Amino acid sequence: MAAGPLFMTAGLAQGFGREGFDFTQNAISQLALGEAGWIQTVNFVLTGILLIVGAAGLRRTLCGDPGSTRGPVLIGVFGASFWAAAVFPADAGAGFPAGAPEVTVMSVHGTVHMAAGMIGYLALCGAFLVMARPLAARGHRGWAIASRFVPVAVLAGSPPQP
Repeated sequence: MAAGPLFMTAGLAQGFGREGFDFTQNAISQLALGEAGWIQTVNFVLTGILLIVGAAGLRRTLCGDPGSTRGPVLIGVFGASFWAAAVFPADAGAGFPAGAPEVTVMSVHGTVHMAAGMIGYLALCGAFLVMARPLAARGHRGWAIASRFVPVAVLAGSPPQP
């Protein structure tokens, strides 16, 4: 439960505190660049750890229920995507960090970063869908409906990538 709030709080604090960062132009992943980039890199690593620990706990909680294997594995994949993001930083661009070109050609590490993010968010969407059934079976109808709706919102809200 702490992974999302940690990631967003750290990202927002950095974004507002880093010169030249613009939430309308730059991706939170770009905060791993530059002198203070280590903070976002640590944020990626800690978020990944929390997600994987959470996936293990979810597996134990759901033991034997529908989705008890696939849901936690998909959340684990989402967690591992944060580790890949830490190891393979995003490319500079859109003027961040200061002095970066507005447009950039994607590097190999930038491509791996983007692919990891795509795989991670698709895994998260899959986890929501898989978890809807056990939630409904446990009487959590509202959460089951949300688990079916959230993937649509996530995918609809994902901006097209270059």
